[in-house]
Amino acid sequence: MSKEFRPDTICVQAGWKPKKGEPRVLPIYQSTTFKYDTTEEMGRLFALEEDGYFYSRLQNPTNDAVAEKICELEGGVAAMLTSSGQAANFYTIANLCQAGDHIVCSAKVYGGTFNLYAATIHKMGMECTFVDPDAPAEEIDKAFRPNTKAVVGETIANPALTILDIEKFAKLAHAHGVPLIVDNTFATPINCRPFEHGADIVTHSTSKYMDGHAMALGGCIVDSGNFDWNAHAEKFPGLTTPDETYHGVVYTERFGKKAFITKATAQLMRDLGSIPSPMNSFLLNVGLETLPLRVEKHCSNAKKVAEFLKNHEKVEFVNCGMLEGDRYYEVAQKYMPNGTCGVLSFGLKGTKEDAVRFMDSLKLCAIVTHVADARTCVLHPASHTHRQMNEEQLREAGVTPGMIRLSVGIENPQDIIDDLAQALANV
Repeated sequence: MSKEFRPDTICVQAGWKPKKGEPRVLPIYQSTTFKYDTTEEMGRLFALEEDGYFYSRLQNPTNDAVAEKICELEGGVAAMLTSSGQAANFYTIANLCQAGDHIVCSAKVYGGTFNLYAATIHKMGMECTFVDPDAPAEEIDKAFRPNTKAVVGETIANPALTILDIEKFAKLAHAHGVPLIVDNTFATPINCRPFEHGADIVTHSTSKYMDGHAMALGGCIVDSGNFDWNAHAEKFPGLTTPDETYHGVVYTERFGKKAFITKATAQLMRDLGSIPSPMNSFLLNVGLETLPLRVEKHCSNAKKVAEFLKNHEKVEFVNCGMLEGDRYYEVAQKYMPNGTCGVLSFGLKGTKEDAVRFMDSLKLCAIVTHVADARTCVLHPASHTHRQMNEEQLREAGVTPGMIRLSVGIENPQDIIDDLAQALANV
């Protein structure tokens, strides 16, 4: 796909490129395995000497076409799909770190990601230091150690709606010779392209806006190709020294800018799985075709809803970077001038019980775990996504006991506001 094309066109046209007589629509290659005529042909694939398909746990044509589309949207050099966003987040770390290594992560991240880095990787011998993303650079800098291998953050944090100062974090990461990994799920590449601001690797839960219809779980990792692994070779031996499981291949020497994604595919997907089904990738591709249209509508609706809530006497606060006066309005204008996302959070004047009563009174807005799809939905983070955190961890994540996360859908905005109004009347 030509780099001259804009995101709207990429969403529709990129990835699958049919030849004469081939299907216009991306086919579903619903097969675990692929045939070759000679032993040598397949042997070259196992030796990483040629590209091709032999088993869908590693690669599949449907998956690769969709990964290519997301790669173009983000402006990267290579991408891979995973079975979930959490798998994508884990793979990015596991591809760089081993027991004894350390990462720095924004404390304002999704609860599942917090648990992944605070507990799960700790059991594997890796450590994570969480930092306040709004702290001065010199304060965050103190979190780095000689064994730090990556910095992680979310473009728009779930559910605190904190907006990451990407350039600040990129400068800090690069000063210590490590990459910046940014989860761009909420903003999507329609509203923000982190690589343009210094990020090195981007992850997505494609289950959210990219799919858009709450039909298919999925994740994606995109590499910018900009981080020079060889310049910091001692920090990343997995990429810069021979891999004996592939007859001594050195990924940076053999694959250049595509080293990171090739290693993640050849090693991690080979050993751990977490590949999406071709059917899920097909559904994701259908969602991607309308992503720009839906993101614009989500943002427009969310801004109207946020303005209604902000002016309501029973609402204590509203977090939405599109509102003038929001603490992140200026940084949102810098990184996402066309809008942030359809998710906002707010707190009621009252108790946790008042928040629960409000949610239980909603009729149009459904109480669901999911977020960022076509239907308006609501969730109580302290009771749901962040339930495993203690009070101190909740504060660090920006989650108050009465906070409500509202994912504004693409329905008529007045119908959403009317539902919120009648529920607020019951509080």
